[in-house]
Amino acid sequence: MSVTIKSAKEIELMREAGRLLEITHNELAKAIKPGISTWEIDQLGEQIIRSFGCTPNFLNYNGYPASICVSVNDEVVHGIPSKKRILQEGDIVSLDAGLIYKGFHSDAARTHAVGEISKEAKQLIEVTKQSFFEGIKFARAGHHLHEISAAIGAYAESFGYGVVRDLVGHGIGTSLHEDPQIPNFSQKRRGIRLQPGMTLAIEPMINAGRYDVEWLDDDWTVVTEDGSWSAHYENTVLITEDEPEILTLGHIYE
Repeated sequence: MSVTIKSAKEIELMREAGRLLEITHNELAKAIKPGISTWEIDQLGEQIIRSFGCTPNFLNYNGYPASICVSVNDEVVHGIPSKKRILQEGDIVSLDAGLIYKGFHSDAARTHAVGEISKEAKQLIEVTKQSFFEGIKFARAGHHLHEISAAIGAYAESFGYGVVRDLVGHGIGTSLHEDPQIPNFSQKRRGIRLQPGMTLAIEPMINAGRYDVEWLDDDWTVVTEDGSWSAHYENTVLITEDEPEILTLGHIYE
């Protein structure tokens, strides 16, 4: 395993990549409403990213055909945008997006309500988001990577939710996916010791039902096996000597 430690200059570039991605997500959030197609969300996201002079890092990544992964209800991740898929009142939609700024990647995901949603759906979104923040309490130099994993999993499972096991977070930098892999559930080993300058994409994917998932015939869209709904929350995080810096959240805890 080769985990890269970023230099001060590289961190500045990743900070800017994160800042621009946060703006992209904030703009996309304003567009989420009943009647919009997942294709329109993707088109808007690509326009915003390119308006910064950046490149959408998901587009054509291993053949993925869009710039924004748009996953609805029981779709966990990697939903392919379509003109035919129209968001309905009461849906939830996860947007996973990333961009490349001067050779450096950022990656973040948010799950949104479409209009008014059920209490159960609202709780799923909130718990998924909070599980991220429970995890990054351990995202500091001297701790071990899998302390993050265990904290995310324990929090989400305390609500009876299933923590997806087939997909994990990852390191990030000049490549979208770098070492290390970051599970969202407890591990037998402690994992690597965290060091300042590591940049990690930490991304809980939480199902309302069981953790089992399956891939659709498009070879991309991951859905829950039991049909339960799923939420996704992700940020690009910088390990420092002190508090972790969330590069895709304006450096501020929400």
